[in-house]
Amino acid sequence: MRHARSAEPADPETGAGATTADDLLLGRYRLLRRLGEGGMGVVWLAEDERLHRRVAVKRIAGGAEVGGAKRAGREAVAAARLAHPAIVALYEAGQADDGDWVLVCELVRGPTLQALLREGLLSDRDVAEIGIALCDALEHAHGRGVVHRDLKPANVICPDAVEEAGAPAKLTDFGVARLAGDETLTGTGDVLGTLAYMAPEQARGRAAGPPADVYALGIVLYEGFAGMNPRRGASAAETARLVDAEVAPLGRVRRDLPEELTDVIDRAVSVDPRARPKPSALRAALKRARPALDDEPGHVTGGALETVTHVVRAGTRFARDVTQVAAGRWQADPPPALPVAGVAAVEDLPQRRAARPPARIAAAVAAGAAAGGALAWSEPPGVPVFVAAAAAVLVLLLPRLGWLLTAIAVVVAVGLRDAGMAMLLAAMHLPVPLLLPRAGTAWTVPILAPLLGLAGVAGAFPAIAGQARRASVRAGLGALGAWWVLLAAAPLERALHVGAEPGDWAATTGGAADVLSEVVSGGAIVLVAIWAAAAVLLPVLVRGWNAAADIAAAAGWAAGTAAATGAAARSLALPEPRGLVLGAVLAGVIAVVARAVADPRV
Repeated sequence: MRHARSAEPADPETGAGATTADDLLLGRYRLLRRLGEGGMGVVWLAEDERLHRRVAVKRIAGGAEVGGAKRAGREAVAAARLAHPAIVALYEAGQADDGDWVLVCELVRGPTLQALLREGLLSDRDVAEIGIALCDALEHAHGRGVVHRDLKPANVICPDAVEEAGAPAKLTDFGVARLAGDETLTGTGDVLGTLAYMAPEQARGRAAGPPADVYALGIVLYEGFAGMNPRRGASAAETARLVDAEVAPLGRVRRDLPEELTDVIDRAVSVDPRARPKPSALRAALKRARPALDDEPGHVTGGALETVTHVVRAGTRFARDVTQVAAGRWQADPPPALPVAGVAAVEDLPQRRAARPPARIAAAVAAGAAAGGALAWSEPPGVPVFVAAAAAVLVLLLPRLGWLLTAIAVVVAVGLRDAGMAMLLAAMHLPVPLLLPRAGTAWTVPILAPLLGLAGVAGAFPAIAGQARRASVRAGLGALGAWWVLLAAAPLERALHVGAEPGDWAATTGGAADVLSEVVSGGAIVLVAIWAAAAVLLPVLVRGWNAAADIAAAAGWAAGTAAATGAAARSLALPEPRGLVLGAVLAGVIAVVARAVADPRV
């Protein structure tokens, strides 16, 4: 079954959209409502009136396509050979009175893997769990002489409820499966399957054995872990041109994944079928890596230079076309040199999830503004503007390296005129890459904390930190925001949230050392732990499932954070935190609004 396009549901009570009372398929199945369209027919929710259970019925029109009946029979025979928790079970197959083929399958309630990936609802560990189940399914199918040949996220259903001894994913749609010992189903030059997940040998029309399924599963896992399909281009023609290209190593895109895992997936997507591992070896690597994988859902962005790569490629194509036009030799890109007449439409599939340009642009702008602001009072006019522009470009191209180079340059430049300020800036920046080693675009976020402090609402910063996907990043941002607020108070000569009122700022290394000592020994550093914990807890409490529940949870969270901050200040004999109530109110608003407008694809 394929949930390619959802349809208007029928009303089982009124019969709207359903068949007539006397219309029973194969004498026992009453169609209730249409669920969607598959590659060769329509999928219906039906009632088995003999066993009184709900089933899924795929109805394939006898004359819908050349070879449709034969392919329906092939799917029935292939599925009948299989009985595994990770494979959708086939109950019955036959031909209706009107000549349509009918396949009666297990009804699995749940979304497709394609939908889950598109909405960003899976964690790395979820992807591994699904991969383990699919490895089991392939091992079972291959052991019984069945090669699926169209494994892709749209053909994987993830049950809403996993029963005991059940699987978190079920492979379905064996309509183009190949059976050992049978003649080929397609004619010469035909290709069946979906190009973006198809093994090179299969795309070229050659025999597709078990290694082709391993390749497709490798692409599915790559997409789940990297957030993109490395074989999908902007069009069918571009995708076709990538058929024989080696896939970029997964380890370059996700350096945080276990090396053994990235290596085995890289081998699974090898152009050479002989280099691909068995499903059992892929399963073993996934199982060993599972405990070390992150368990928080969300989208994964592309690699650091992905945006730049797209720009360079587009520029290269443009320059090539301009050159050809000037020489009078220009022509449109030729069609792909592949027999793609039978390939499913690439355009119907979810598009590649690229790196998030807005996040990188925002980080670049913030880095430039911070660098320019830090130099504004100590450098001649023009220098801060130049440094700000250079910093923005560096961070845009290379978020982490650019940030480090900018931070070092600013500290050194400020140190030539103001050693104390340089020392504080170094103390503020040093923990950032240590606490957020891989979240390069988030390294400029802590600067928002002192800026909010100047407006008297520093307490709203944990709500901003709480928007990060990973708990470790949320904790790091919360801690860093507090740290920046505490250290920035002295040179700004203004209490930003908690801590003693700053005295006259001594712009010397001794003055900077006194500030650091006072923050640490005075107890105000407890704010670091409070903000880190608050940022971690926020998405756990404010889930985005119900507006009223979110408002109540955000209000309780903001009040709890403010109360913890006030209690800590009183226990340490510190002045009452500045803007405590207003900051808590703004934090609650940010928490609710951010969850309400969040794009699930980001």
